[in-house]
Amino acid sequence: MVEGASARLLDDGRRWHLNHGPIDIVMAGEGEADVLTAAYRRACTRFETVLDELVAELPTLRWPYALEMVFEGRIARRMKHAVAPFANRFITPMAAVAGAVADEVLDAAWADGGLDKLYVNNGGDIAFRLGPAAEFTVGLLPFAGETGEVHLAGDVRFRAGHGVGGVATSGWRGRSHSLGIADAVTVVAETAARADAAATAIASATDIASPRIDRRPARDLDPDSDLGHRPVVVAVGPLSADERRRALDRGLDLAEAAMARGEVLGVSLAVQGDIEVRGPGAIAKS
Repeated sequence: MVEGASARLLDDGRRWHLNHGPIDIVMAGEGEADVLTAAYRRACTRFETVLDELVAELPTLRWPYALEMVFEGRIARRMKHAVAPFANRFITPMAAVAGAVADEVLDAAWADGGLDKLYVNNGGDIAFRLGPAAEFTVGLLPFAGETGEVHLAGDVRFRAGHGVGGVATSGWRGRSHSLGIADAVTVVAETAARADAAATAIASATDIASPRIDRRPARDLDPDSDLGHRPVVVAVGPLSADERRRALDRGLDLAEAAMARGEVLGVSLAVQGDIEVRGPGAIAKS
């Protein structure tokens, strides 16, 4: 591995942990031992160059999306493509960075085929690939209860025929800052980059004006934030049923438009225990 990058087999003997700077990936697959070993080797080799590739174009990746943006790196191009459908609102290619990295590492590992299943989890944004008979289950629909604790409301089971290859979650309670008040927006899409971009955009749209919402400029919390001086949510007090409904409806408008265009295959939105789910019958709680 290059300096600063590491790869190690976790104690369970099944999952690999890849780390380089801020990037933390856990991946695991199923298949014949020699095929799986070769897949992990390809993933590790590709991972070595990911961070340097992103840093080389980071200033432009933090700009608001523009059609004329040109990127050299394949991951940066994935990011630009993923956020393009949301160009009518503020969004930067960084909205898709975690998902795009997961997609890139997954594609490298899967390149020669032969595996039954493989997933790459990049900080909670997951890219996965399934063979004809494989299934993959993901815990979805996280929401905050009355005292702020986070619950997991259900699982979703995916099969190869569902056309899903990525799952991502965004919200003001997550690791990244959000312009909206959704506790969590979880999106399933064809790729993790698409899911990541859509989750970010929908979470930002899930919003209202209320004195119960505390916001601070993103740069005050993180000088390098791609959100600049835009006010991000840092706390949300108890909201009325009407306020929660209005916020959810705004997020749903964007989610349903993205689904109608085929960019999103399923979505859940949660605001203080109120949850809305949209998606075809194939993407249902198990």
